[in-house]
Amino acid sequence: MSGFPQLRLRRLRRSEALRSLIRETEVNVGDLIYPLFVVEGNKMKQEISSMPGLYRLSSDLLSGEVEEIASLGIPAIILFGIPQKKDEVGSSAYHPKGVVQQAIRAIKKATPELLVITDVCLCEYTSHGHCGVVVDGYVDNDKTLELLAKTALSHTEASADMVAPSDMMDGRVKAIRQALDGNGFQNIPILAYAAKYASAFYGPFREAAESAPQFGDRRSYQMDPPNWREALREVEQDIAEGADIVMVKPALPYLDVIRKVRDTFNYPLAAYSVSGEYAMIKAAAQQNWLDERGVVLEMLTAIKRAGADIIISYYAKEAARWL
Repeated sequence: MSGFPQLRLRRLRRSEALRSLIRETEVNVGDLIYPLFVVEGNKMKQEISSMPGLYRLSSDLLSGEVEEIASLGIPAIILFGIPQKKDEVGSSAYHPKGVVQQAIRAIKKATPELLVITDVCLCEYTSHGHCGVVVDGYVDNDKTLELLAKTALSHTEASADMVAPSDMMDGRVKAIRQALDGNGFQNIPILAYAAKYASAFYGPFREAAESAPQFGDRRSYQMDPPNWREALREVEQDIAEGADIVMVKPALPYLDVIRKVRDTFNYPLAAYSVSGEYAMIKAAAQQNWLDERGVVLEMLTAIKRAGADIIISYYAKEAARWL
């Protein structure tokens, strides 16, 4: 075909109906997962100052929240727990009556159809704020694996539908898969935070989950931001160990990594649009510097266009209404 004037690409942009007809990428409510922060106690609703519009909730207040989420058509939530007591080995993470375990039971009672995914990590539960057992100032990979497996198993015994290890220890997916299979939970899937970067975009989350490390940082176990080839190795390893879904985190600054993972592996792929992404847009919208709805939907579309099948987003409820 010859070029202009016979070829006019604007012909198919003349109306919303035409644009919709040839649209290549669509974000659907069914693609979204909404994160929830749960705390111990009763009648607890604590606003997260760096994440306006989001709260930490106690289990007795979860029913109304999850009923709203389910009514919007959002298929799943991911739970993060903040216990009252923390210790060196994060024992509240795998206690049968821990904060997440109680929350799972409350959610399943209120909305049995809502998928409950649990974040499996120790950072919210340890007194030092690191994601594993600390020995001589260093996070000991292998000593941590047993505790992560215990945590995942306790969540599953409380009726979690899926577990999501986020700690970035080597071998954690294998350890969790063996623990689940060995206790009759062969059908519980694992959503692995496969390529989780040591990102500056996590700041608001650390306030929300009260999980900032008390010394050092997490760069010895989370991924170095300049690396993408290493991300493919991490994803490959998690798949080999039994992950059912793999994740890239954060999402927006790592769209190139999402695309590379999508092009390399024929596996369900999630992306986590993290707290810093949410906080930046909220702050700008409050100053009327951005059209919040337009920016959020464009951002979610970009993440989906990059190759993600699933998007974890603090904007999931608002996006569900807009969509």
